[in-house]
This record gives sequence, C-alpha cells and structure tokens, in this order.
Amino acid sequence: MQNIKSFLANLSPRPGIYQMLGEKGEILYVGKAKNLKKRVASYFSSRAKDLKTLSLVKHIKDINVTVTNSETEAVLLECNLIKQYRPRYNVLLRDDKSYPYILITTQHPYPRIDLYRGPRKKNALYFGPYPSAHAVRETISLLQKLFRLRTCTDSFYNARTRPCMLYQIGRCTGPCVGLISQEEYAENVHLAVLFLEGKSTEIIHELEKRMEIAAQTLDFERAAQYRDQISRLRHIQERQYVSAAEGEADVIGCASHAGLICIQLFSIRAGQLLGSRSYFPTVPAHSTLEEIITAFITQHYLSHPAPVENVPKQIIVDAALSERTLLEHVLSEQAKHKVEVIHPLRGEKKKWLDMATLNAKQSLATHLFAKTNIQERVIALQTALDLKKLPQRIECFDISHTMGEATVASCVVFDQNGPVKSDYRRFNINNITPGDDVAAMHQVLHRRFKRLQKEAVTLPDIVLIDGGMTQLTAAHAVMEELDIKDILLIGVSKGPDRKPGFETLHRLDHAPIHLPADALALHFIQQIRDEAHRFAITGHRQRRDKARRQSTLELIPGIGAKRRRELLRYFGGIQGLAHASLDELVKVPGISRPLAERIFITFHDATI
Repeated sequence: MQNIKSFLANLSPRPGIYQMLGEKGEILYVGKAKNLKKRVASYFSSRAKDLKTLSLVKHIKDINVTVTNSETEAVLLECNLIKQYRPRYNVLLRDDKSYPYILITTQHPYPRIDLYRGPRKKNALYFGPYPSAHAVRETISLLQKLFRLRTCTDSFYNARTRPCMLYQIGRCTGPCVGLISQEEYAENVHLAVLFLEGKSTEIIHELEKRMEIAAQTLDFERAAQYRDQISRLRHIQERQYVSAAEGEADVIGCASHAGLICIQLFSIRAGQLLGSRSYFPTVPAHSTLEEIITAFITQHYLSHPAPVENVPKQIIVDAALSERTLLEHVLSEQAKHKVEVIHPLRGEKKKWLDMATLNAKQSLATHLFAKTNIQERVIALQTALDLKKLPQRIECFDISHTMGEATVASCVVFDQNGPVKSDYRRFNINNITPGDDVAAMHQVLHRRFKRLQKEAVTLPDIVLIDGGMTQLTAAHAVMEELDIKDILLIGVSKGPDRKPGFETLHRLDHAPIHLPADALALHFIQQIRDEAHRFAITGHRQRRDKARRQSTLELIPGIGAKRRRELLRYFGGIQGLAHASLDELVKVPGISRPLAERIFITFHDATI
C-alpha cells in the first residue's frame, strides 16, 4: 500500500470499522476499532505479528474506513459487512438459517402446537429459540405424550369426521370430533405452557391434586393417567434440569482438528437443556481460539435473524476474551437486559463447558469422516499432487515409542469413502537400536509390503510416511528391495514448533511442497497422518504398560509361577533377588546353576 504514513496521519481516532482491500478491490478483512487510528496503525508497526496478520498485510492494497458514533455501532456494522461480503480473512459463520420455535396458536378454540421459523406474529405463543429443528420436534413429541395436544393444521382438523391415528396411540385427545371439552383441553394447554416455561414442579403439584380428586371419586383410570404423567415429568426433570444463573445460558464449546473448527452450542432456557447445535465456520489459517469465539458471538447474536431479546443472560465460553467488556455492553444494549460472558475455570459451569467441548469433538469427528467431505478432500489431493487419476487407496505409517521403549508402528488405510478400519494394522518393532525411527520405518514397510505381495492383494496408490527425506529414503529402499513400483511415496514432516499448517511434503526427485494452510488437500493429509499417530500411540502405550506391569522374572526361560514364588520368598522380594550373588541364587531350592546364571545375567546385564 502506498503513502501509508500520510493515510495514517489523517485517520480519525474515533470508533469505527475498517475494510482491508486486495489488488482487485475485493474486501479481504473487516474489523472494528475503538480508536481507528491506533488499530489500523498496529497492522503496519514493527511489532511482532502472528502469521495470519503477516499474510493479510502482504495482500493489502487499500483501506476503507467508516467512522461511527460509538463502539456499539461499530460492532453491529462489522457484523453486517462480514455477513454481506464474507471476507477471506474473517471467521465466517456459514449457517444463516433462523432458529426454530415452538408455536402454540391462541385464536382457535382448540390450540395446536407446531414448529415455527420467521418473524413473530400476534395471536400465538412462542417458546425458544431452540438450537435445531430436531430439538423442537423432540419436545413436541414429548408434549404430545404428556398433554395430548393436537399438531394438525386447521384445514386437516376441520375435515375430520373420525379420530386420526394419533388419537389411537394416545398422542391426541381427539378435539376434532368432540371427544374432549374445550375447558378440559384448555387445562392441558395451560399445563403445556407451564412445562415450556420450565415450571415442571407446579405442573406436578397440579397433577397430584387432580390424581387425588380422581381417586376419591373412584375414577381410577383417570387417576392412573395422572400418575403416569407425574412419573414422566419427574424423569424429565432429573434429565433436563440445569443449574445455571436463573436457568438461562448458552454454553459454547470448541474443537479443532485437521484444519476444521467445530463450535458446539448448548442452549439452556428456564432451567432446561433445550438441545445443542454444531457449527463449522470458515476460519482463516492461524486464527486463535479467542478470535474464533469472539467472531461467533458477534455474528451469532447480532447478525442472526433470531430476535435479539432471546440473547441469554449468560454466555459461557472456552477462552478469556480481551473484548469481553465491549461484547457484554453491546449484547446487553441490544437484548435490553444484562448479559455476562463467562470463562469458568471450575465448578458447575466448567462441567457444562467440558461437556460442550466433548460434544464439539464428537461432532467434528463425525463431520471429518463424512463421505461427502472425504470425497472433496480426495479430489483436492489429486489436484494438489497433480495426479492423473483419483487415488483409490492411501496408506500412512507412523512410529511411536518412549525413549526407544516398546516401539510400535501403525498402518492406517483410507479410500474414497474414508478410513478402512478393518485394514488397520499395528507392528511391534524389535531387533533395532532403541529410538532409531528410520530403522523402525524400514522394518514396518518391509514386513507390510512383503506380506501384501505374498497375499497378492491390491497395493496402495499413495503411501504417506510420517517424517522427512531420511524416512522417505528408507521407504524407497524397501520398495526397491521388493521390486515394487508405481506407488507414490510422500514424506510429511512437521513445521516449526510442530504447528499444523506448516507441514512440508517430500517426494523423491522433487522440490519440497508447501501447501497453503487452508488447503483441503493439506487438511486431508493432516487427517490421515493424525489418525496414524493416534493408532500408533495407542498401541505403544498398551505395549509399554503391559511390559511395565510384567515382572522381570517372567522374561526368564525356565522360571514358572512356582519358582518365582520360591525366589521371592527366599530373598524377601524383587530387590533382594536383584542384589543376590550367583552363589546365593544356587542355594534356593529348585534352582540349578545354569538357571541361577540366567537369573544373574538378567538382573545384572553381564556375562559370566
């Protein structure tokens, strides 16, 4: 950007937003600032910057600024511009669908319940917002079981001459054909409203009174119905009750893996967990967790079609936010009530945050291994590596050990539909110098491909090696020994500080390849490599723990359970046995001199 000094000198110190523009005038980034002059100048200062900022600055050709009257206006304008232009360097919340509500009509003599999206209208009650349509349908199904309210449209209701199937299975009271009075149906609607407002205890008290009255009038069938309703409500209370401030909070958990981010939102209203929803925002490479959560909060609550009065009183997040005070002020101003943004470190809220994070990890794993997502990544890998055809089978190898102890190699297999777990294999590595990863890689590849040749099965199109040129050279040597050709060997070495996104791809007789951190092909390679690492380290820990639990005596040929018992009893334990001389070992009943020599050698690592 030219004349940056003169541009900054004339920049206003007031609040506002700034737009970073690229070479073709496209918007690269939209940001807000309390002081425009200081904030924009920080991008061009000599202070150390993160990689995302460095990449952004390199592409800036111009800057547009808009001065606002307050920080609140700046936050709202930033949200609208991000939503409109979807800049490359902003965190983008892709799901823009309005939230669903439960609607209870009030203009009809027999109100119905239904799922509803869109602006609120008169003559109806709305409950929510719920995190997903599935959560709404699940709640409506529960209301049908408990209070037997109708869900049919008015046209369907007016056309009925006999009860529908829902009446037959006990999900409706049959108001369409007059099987329940308007007064009794209104009582059921009242109880349903109390339930949706989180007043289950009041409903239980009311139903207990009705049950007693029914029993006193010898209407035992009706009393049994009330008893079953009470039982169901108590079960729901135990399952759904959440200890949150005044029962109203959103919990935001995050997880990241293989270039993807998942945000899991738990919605708690009136002391009940309404459900959860997963988001997979578009995130620029090297974005911090704080940036991601801040962007999610502003875009989710301020630019979302859902009414802002439904912003909860507490938002529980997984990071300490530097802009927390500003966010609380803007959200409180928009929602017309106090909003707190909390980063709990302990207690009940921390437990809910941990649960949201765990769900985020599970949702991310499901998304990563989804068939459509895998197919997109396979195509991206073909393009990035300039392959003539789509790879049908990819194998990845990794080595895991602790200072050379209990070395285990893993082999994971992926095809165009994702992981082929039935073909995963682990190899215990023996007879190498402890800690020699190159020798371990040579051994596992030799054993793997010699067996594949023997069984005459299809060989992989691509073999990924966790390591650099040294490991790749060892892999190439194995292929030459076994006379295997037409397999593409790729070494994947980690970047500085082992940060994802900085991997280098190595190919024999090719220059190293550095894919962009946000490239789908790199994400796919990371995913396969991380799966190989997980499989290897799990096997290594199992082997190491088993070896550490095993007594040294169990490794000596000729020492069974009876002789082990005699040795330990004679010397008072394993330490006394380890310090025993050869002559003392011979004195133990049942221990011959050759056996005593083997025991002595084992404990003293010496020859006799």
